[in-house]
Amino acid sequence: MTDTRRRVKVYTLNEDRQWDDRGTGHVSSAYVERLKGMSLLVRAESDGSLLLESKINPNTAYQKQQDTLIVWSEAENYDLALSFQEKAGCDEIWEKICQVQGKDPSVDITQELIDESEEERFDDMSSPGLELPPCELSRLEEVAELVASSLPSPLRREKLALALENEGYIRKLLELFRVCEDLENREGLHHLYDIIKGIFLLNRTALFEVMFSEECIMDVIGCLEFDPSLPQPRRHREFLTTTARFKEVIPISDPELRQKIHQTYRVQYIQDMVLPTPSVFEENMLSTLHSFIFFNKVEIVGMLQDDEKFLTELFAQLTDEATDDDKRHELVNFLKEFCAFSQTLQPQNRDAFFKTLSNMGILPALEVILGMDDVQVRGAATDIFSYLVEYNPSMVREFVMQESQQNDDDILLINLIIEHMICDTDPELGGAVQLMGLLRTLVDPENMLATANKTEKTEFLSFFYKHCMHVLSAPLLANTTEEKPSKDDFQTCQLLALIVELLTFCVEHHTYHIKNYIINKDILRRVLVLTASQHAFLALCALRFMRKIIGLKDEFYNRYIMRNFLFEPVVKAFLNNGSRYNLINSAIIEMFEYVRVEDVKSLTAHIIENYWKALEDVDYVQTFKGLKLRYEQQRERQDNPKLDSMRSILRNHRFRRDARTLEDEEEMWFNTDEEDLEDGEAVVPPSDKMKSDEDLMDPISKFMERKKLKDSEEKEVLTGKASLSGRQSPSFKLSFSSSPKASLSSPPTASLHPGSPGSPSSPGTGARSSPPTAAVTTKGGLVGLVDYPDDDEEDEDEEDADSKEESPPLSKKSKLSS
Repeated sequence: MTDTRRRVKVYTLNEDRQWDDRGTGHVSSAYVERLKGMSLLVRAESDGSLLLESKINPNTAYQKQQDTLIVWSEAENYDLALSFQEKAGCDEIWEKICQVQGKDPSVDITQELIDESEEERFDDMSSPGLELPPCELSRLEEVAELVASSLPSPLRREKLALALENEGYIRKLLELFRVCEDLENREGLHHLYDIIKGIFLLNRTALFEVMFSEECIMDVIGCLEFDPSLPQPRRHREFLTTTARFKEVIPISDPELRQKIHQTYRVQYIQDMVLPTPSVFEENMLSTLHSFIFFNKVEIVGMLQDDEKFLTELFAQLTDEATDDDKRHELVNFLKEFCAFSQTLQPQNRDAFFKTLSNMGILPALEVILGMDDVQVRGAATDIFSYLVEYNPSMVREFVMQESQQNDDDILLINLIIEHMICDTDPELGGAVQLMGLLRTLVDPENMLATANKTEKTEFLSFFYKHCMHVLSAPLLANTTEEKPSKDDFQTCQLLALIVELLTFCVEHHTYHIKNYIINKDILRRVLVLTASQHAFLALCALRFMRKIIGLKDEFYNRYIMRNFLFEPVVKAFLNNGSRYNLINSAIIEMFEYVRVEDVKSLTAHIIENYWKALEDVDYVQTFKGLKLRYEQQRERQDNPKLDSMRSILRNHRFRRDARTLEDEEEMWFNTDEEDLEDGEAVVPPSDKMKSDEDLMDPISKFMERKKLKDSEEKEVLTGKASLSGRQSPSFKLSFSSSPKASLSSPPTASLHPGSPGSPSSPGTGARSSPPTAAVTTKGGLVGLVDYPDDDEEDEDEEDADSKEESPPLSKKSKLSS
């Protein structure tokens, strides 16, 4: 049988001053040749691997705490601890350490914690021990001064701690406290406050064990009530004895466990409420107090977890319909606190803890509790559920998928969570926000497992969209049946915003599941109804949802948007916002700018064909004019398919070195930046037949003439804009069709003029003139953007255009500059 006396857990202290569990094993001491000295060795009980190999250094300070802990530092920022299962094993190893260092095993610390300066060491060597004044009422001030003067020096702190421990001084001080309190000696009580506070800062486990013992702890708390800086003493003992009551919801048969729970609660209260907030210099002086509480909690969780009878009774009463409401409330609160204590455990121990709860049936129990009417009970159950989801979402997913095979959708655990979120009565929806975060964790593919046999993502998302998504989207669908939200109060809008945010998350992280759901249920149209809300935050949520969809550049989504004319509510919101420079304005412009920059051809054509009349007067940004330019270049390429091959030929000529001298216009062409040609822009119209260099260079000459014309117009437009200050308020005129399938404006038809060359301007430039003709190809045929009668005359007047018109009127042509 394995020797349990030497069974230990190895801990290291991390950067956050929390103990990390490095594993469980068996400790021994032996001479290690490589380290050339006696060493502590810990081998893992699972596989025998070496968890710890630490030489017992003669100068290292080892501390023995709580009879079963040995703590020491191997380097400046590397603290280690061995937690023994049995006191006997701890005593054996402690004797080995003291033997190597030549110390008496009765001490609790083997060395000074911090090296002193030589001068201080010399001074202290002359006085081998610290002599405490007699513990009398008249000497309390002297004791308080001695404690205060010892705190700055680590060596003096050590000597003071030893003197207090060896002489049983703390118990004598607490007897004096009772005398002072009976005599109402306020001065003596103030001195005792300073003394006890100083003893806490000595950071010694041996002193804490005396102070936190059953017979002393209440008097220690009493001493800390009389803060000299406060006019009246605190009433901590009154709170602990009358207000705070220990509720034993399930009888605890182990007296040691009951005492440990009492002690931990009181010590935690001292740390959080009684002791003043430590200064920057004092914070590290209370590290042992943190460790004391930490190991107590670990011990409590371990003892409860091992008591199967206790946990079985707990879950039986939780799910028993005969249990009265008050009792169930207490049971749920106990389970919540139990889970909170488990947060101190290390990952492997916490995993075992939640597996134990899962085997006991915690999820079915939570399902029963969440179905109850008591708001407080449901709130506590939600907190417990959050611990489970945050630590192991896969366990929750597996449970809900299994129960879906047996139960109706209405009583599924996830649907209960969604219903509680929807029905949250808090005006600020605090509970709904928490529940939405849990749902987001559950549907996040990033934490889903993929194995050889099954893919959790596929299975769970199929389950979620089949059984739960209709419950989640029900409030959205119910509130968006008209052109405006049916209910537009703050609380409803808050809830709808949460739902839309989760749907946006789904669009980003789920693929065909959410796509099928949005298109089949027409979700985007319903969401865009929210752009008419009086609450800007909800309108922005709706815009974010659409922006996320457009950002995927998925043609399925794009065809769905175009087929249902879903840019119409966006343009309406833009026009209704007017000239106000706010988030809604910026969000909508950014959406159109994304379509332009990413050159989403289908959406560009759809926007210009249906909404150009509404947006053409917006000139304080170049987004919409840039969209128009993209559209016209796109149309010219479609109408003249030989342009693409022409561009390739021109690029090849650029690198061809032949003997003939280049003409001026040809030189300008070859000096043009190649990137301008590769941006997908219209360059030159092709001839019917291109068989010779003369045929090739003829359209180049025409192109350069047009380039000069465009450059001169651009300079004039930019000069005119430089004189303007501020933003020009656009004058929007738009008549919206009542039919959702109808476009906002119906552009008239125009004849196609195939011979007109395209504009060479870049989409990223400012206002420029458009090509003289603009035509649109739709499935129904050719549709021009603007119908103007002088198409044929325009080519004849092309050479005189620059001198006659500085800014051609919009009534005649579809121009990009206003």
